[in-house]
Amino acid sequence: MAWKTEDPNQTEVSYFFLESLMYTAEHPSLFFLLFFIIYAITVTGNLLILLTVGSDPHLSSPMYHFLGHLSFLDACLSTVTVPKVMAGLLTLDGKVITFEGCVVQLYCFHFLASTECFLYTVMAYDRYLAICQPLHYPVAMNRQMCAGLAGITWATGAVHSAIHTFLTFRLRYCGPDHIDYFFCDIPPVLKLACADTTINELVMLVNIGVVAASCLILIIISYVFIIAAVLRIRSSASRQRAFSTCSSHLTVVLLYYMPPVCIYLQPSSSEVGAGMPAVFYTMVTPMLNPFIYTLRNKEVKRALRRLLSRGSPESPAGSPFT
Repeated sequence: MAWKTEDPNQTEVSYFFLESLMYTAEHPSLFFLLFFIIYAITVTGNLLILLTVGSDPHLSSPMYHFLGHLSFLDACLSTVTVPKVMAGLLTLDGKVITFEGCVVQLYCFHFLASTECFLYTVMAYDRYLAICQPLHYPVAMNRQMCAGLAGITWATGAVHSAIHTFLTFRLRYCGPDHIDYFFCDIPPVLKLACADTTINELVMLVNIGVVAASCLILIIISYVFIIAAVLRIRSSASRQRAFSTCSSHLTVVLLYYMPPVCIYLQPSSSEVGAGMPAVFYTMVTPMLNPFIYTLRNKEVKRALRRLLSRGSPESPAGSPFT
């Protein structure tokens, strides 16, 4: 990718140095081991959930269809950032990212993160239909509808990310090349632009803020109706079962929404690059999601046991799960 500047005295940036507090640690090998463990757990856990949902006929409902998409998103989202962080902890070259690589990383990160945001909203709508309109649920959330909603979330995320990536890298980058962050994200990259970024920051604040707020409002509205419907159930066992199907989703929504608010609602803050919130929602939250959904969901736990028992020598040849 060749970008020309009008001023011949300005040199074009062809690569960036990723910097963060974690790179200044006295024992980077310990941080490398920590992030390696986090990444291994994240990928293994989410792919195991994805394999379980895709192979077990007992998990064919729309809720688990969307859970499979969420697990895939979490595994990919972690892959976009964590391996590069680990490389930067080992070598100086690992902290370097090409201009083109920065573009790709920023696009992929916002593509996956925004798609996940939309997916949480769809999952809340699914729970609303299942609990508040159970008689219409099989028709309203059929196979075609599930596929369509999932496809819309991915397509919308792709367009949303493309807009921000274009707006970010249409600017000239001809001066500083040290990104005060551990990956290429919009706020720290805009700080290095050789141009006025007021419009970019306004679009980022309005666009990301409106999208995130709209999704969150829809989720809250869905759960207001869900809670009202559950409280009308006379059986305490049925109420508990209904709440248990929603508690996992509510937990991951809270873990997902809180950290980004600290980052994107303050695009001009000087503390953006230091942010532990970004470490939490890019690394820790994707790792926790499989545990949240398995520990609080008996059907997923049973399906996991069935999946793991398929390869065990004790599993009988005539087992219905082989």
